[in-house]
Amino acid sequence: MPADLLNALFSNIWAVFLIVLFFGGSIFVHELGHFLAARRRGVKVARFSIGFGPRMFGWTGKDGVEYRVSWLPLGGYVLLPQLADMAAIEGESDIDTESLPPVSYSTRIIVFAAGAVFNLIFAFALASIIWLVGQPTTSDQATTQIGYVVAEMTNAKEEVVPSPASEAGLQVGDTITAIDGVRIDDWQELLQTLVTSAGRTEDGRRYNVFTIERDGQTQDITIYPQIAGDDEVRKVGIMAAYEPIVRGVNADSIAASIGLKDGDRILRLDDTRILNIQTYADHLAAHQDREVAIHILRADQPLTLTLPPQPDAEQPADLGVVGFTTDSKLVYPTPVEQFSNHVHMTFRTLGSLINPQSDIGISKLSGPVGIVRVFHLAAQADIRLVLWFTILVNINLAIFNLLPIPVLDGGHMLFATINKLRGRNLPENFVMTTQSVFMILLFSMILYVSFFDVGRWRRDAAREAAAREAMQEQQQQAAEPAESPTP
Repeated sequence: MPADLLNALFSNIWAVFLIVLFFGGSIFVHELGHFLAARRRGVKVARFSIGFGPRMFGWTGKDGVEYRVSWLPLGGYVLLPQLADMAAIEGESDIDTESLPPVSYSTRIIVFAAGAVFNLIFAFALASIIWLVGQPTTSDQATTQIGYVVAEMTNAKEEVVPSPASEAGLQVGDTITAIDGVRIDDWQELLQTLVTSAGRTEDGRRYNVFTIERDGQTQDITIYPQIAGDDEVRKVGIMAAYEPIVRGVNADSIAASIGLKDGDRILRLDDTRILNIQTYADHLAAHQDREVAIHILRADQPLTLTLPPQPDAEQPADLGVVGFTTDSKLVYPTPVEQFSNHVHMTFRTLGSLINPQSDIGISKLSGPVGIVRVFHLAAQADIRLVLWFTILVNINLAIFNLLPIPVLDGGHMLFATINKLRGRNLPENFVMTTQSVFMILLFSMILYVSFFDVGRWRRDAAREAAAREAMQEQQQQAAEPAESPTP
């Protein structure tokens, strides 16, 4: 079996193991919270299930509880017939609730809230690990400095228009410190804040206020973003700043002939500072008819290489460099900082969903398929990224489950509170019907977002395959001997 195939096989097995451990573990932790709180408060537990629907496998413990794994991996549940009649969703139980004592309001709230509390405890434990071992990041993700401003872009209507960033006058080297007054600390936060924003003028035009630092001065710039990209979200046409580092040079290439080597850091081309690989490509294309001075840093020593004119080159930037990378490092955010960032962005996303002025709809969310996909990508990259994403998943699970929506824990707490205020229970048929309707809506939403998740997965997989084919073709061409001239 080829080594590449073996590596891919073991990589996928490892990824599946981590998905089961951390994604399945997040669901398990949530249900464990309900289970332990119920046992502690004397509530009868009928079933502990990971997944919904028919039983896949399981057993009945000495405590009389049925422990099982069910076929639909869309969450889990603890069957508590004393607290809520969920037979239509979770199945029937043999427990005679009429013979059991009534459950107090405080017990109901504690049991229903315990799942979210356990998710937060789990997330805090993982955040503490990240604090100790570090979270991997790259220089382009850790910055808010602009490395490239796109001149034109294609919007969602397939129109080629000037980019909002170029129209507003943003420049390479500008550092974005806030968007609409919200502080920005890294590039991912910048993108998320922009995408979830909802600013509009009186005539309905989208706008954002970027606070930037330029030449030591702070200023606010109003930008009118376009809806663009595969996901049709707000974009302004900027890329992050980083110093490109050469990752391999093909033998017998132009790059090799001028002395460019693996690990060389590209600083400038002539007098143009290179803060993004796109600037590198643009400069070579614009000056292919003359010599270009390539200023690099090699082993902390500055060097200047000379690239001869390439007047006939179809792709002037293709010098035979295998690829470019950038600096990577570990950051050590405290658990409080991690929680703050995740909670803040979760509520921004929820706010944008209910804000009619935003461009975020349910189709932009991720369901189980999308979550598994991100886990898979993180598992293949670095287990610390798996921990980081698990923290985000658990905080999202906690917040989402506490929303006052029937079927969710927050909905059960809402019904318990209404019963407490009324002094009597809501009609049983009303509660059961409401729960069933919202369960159908919830599953429908999961299927809906999963449809878009699958589309995004297939789209990205096709792009990765095309990129691999292009790289293999480039390497094959570089390895082929040059044709001898005809005598």
